[in-house]
Amino acid sequence: MKIAIVGTGYVGLVTGTCFSEMGIDVTCVDVQESKIENLKKGVIPIYEPGLEDMVHRNYTAGRLKFTTDLEECLDDVEVVFSAVGTPPDEDGSADLKYVLEVARTIGRNMNKYVLVVTKSTVPVGTAQKVKSTIQKELDERNIQIEFDVASNPEFLKEGDAVDDFMKPDRVVVGVESEKAKGIMERLYKPFMMNNYRLIFTDIPSAEMIKYAANSMLATRISFMNDIANLCELVGADVNMVRKGIGADSRIGSKFLYSGCGYGGSCFPKDVKALIKTAEKNGYSMRVLKAVEEVNERQKGVLFEKLLKHYNGDLKDKQIALWGVAFKPETDDMREAPALVLINRLIEAGAKVRVYDPIAMDECKRRIGDKVAYAADMYDAVLDADALMLITEWKEFRMPSWKVIIKTMKTAIVFDGRNIYDKAELINLGLTYSSIGI
Repeated sequence: MKIAIVGTGYVGLVTGTCFSEMGIDVTCVDVQESKIENLKKGVIPIYEPGLEDMVHRNYTAGRLKFTTDLEECLDDVEVVFSAVGTPPDEDGSADLKYVLEVARTIGRNMNKYVLVVTKSTVPVGTAQKVKSTIQKELDERNIQIEFDVASNPEFLKEGDAVDDFMKPDRVVVGVESEKAKGIMERLYKPFMMNNYRLIFTDIPSAEMIKYAANSMLATRISFMNDIANLCELVGADVNMVRKGIGADSRIGSKFLYSGCGYGGSCFPKDVKALIKTAEKNGYSMRVLKAVEEVNERQKGVLFEKLLKHYNGDLKDKQIALWGVAFKPETDDMREAPALVLINRLIEAGAKVRVYDPIAMDECKRRIGDKVAYAADMYDAVLDADALMLITEWKEFRMPSWKVIIKTMKTAIVFDGRNIYDKAELINLGLTYSSIGI
């Protein structure tokens, strides 16, 4: 079976590589020539555990190809996945210009049946726009060619994307025809050998499922952050609260961790897009608006704690930051809480020194010389007035606190992810502040 994946960003590259791992002939397409040439040389544009080796293995085997020309492979493939970006527009809605440009290219150049699958996260109704765009191009060519559209939303977690794709808990596919359903069943069969997790729906429902899933997870995070802030006021411990409610089988324990806010490429963008979709249809997503408001406020919680500790004066204070990526196992800083914190610290006159195991280059690209860059986690805290943990990388979990106490100017820790034991750090002589404890 031969397929094409348009877009070699996070979703497209993982999708294409994992399909090729199952023996499918995959051509990945991108308009950026430099990216394609780098991929051919083995240079991977994103950090994702396990992906680089898989790309090299399948490219060497000839199952994974890279090109800038979608036209040249249309006659050979049965399925085209559209995995191009859908960045938020100025009003928060998803920008579909890249998705529709792919549809136009397909309509202008297809000469036989093809199943066009939207893999990008797109609003309800996008597949119909893709279908109309392709049909318009065929009408202008004055030819009749059968084609189908489908929706196949991705549910990949950055840092676990390869495992998520290879061992999915479910695969959602929205289709309009039995032919499209049969093709997608055949395509995903190798991933379904141990358990049948392929869910077929109508296309609008498939498009909605992705937004609803991410919005639900974002809601749980903001809810727990709200609870954590209240716990501090009433003297409760949010970790105990989390364990107590997570033991309820109706609630479960996942996504109940409080912290300094969520970020990344999905949750912020998808919550905004779903709010905007509702507004376009005359409805207000009041819960999601509150979720977004809580999250934006939460990104400033650590700064407010630090400011209070130093009585409103942070001028020339040396602040160490551990972690700048929005989550562990990625170099992605999109909508990262660290960005908000760094900006506020600099505005307050503080000096910031950062360390992240993976995202240092990305931080330099985004922030430049506004902050100092440490060689390692211990270098970051040298002569620091405070340490702020933002991203819960594994190497930060059990540091040598005795070394840290000796090297810091003031032994105070602001734990933005609640990963440390409060009693332990206090007994060691540190001042400790967390969220909701």
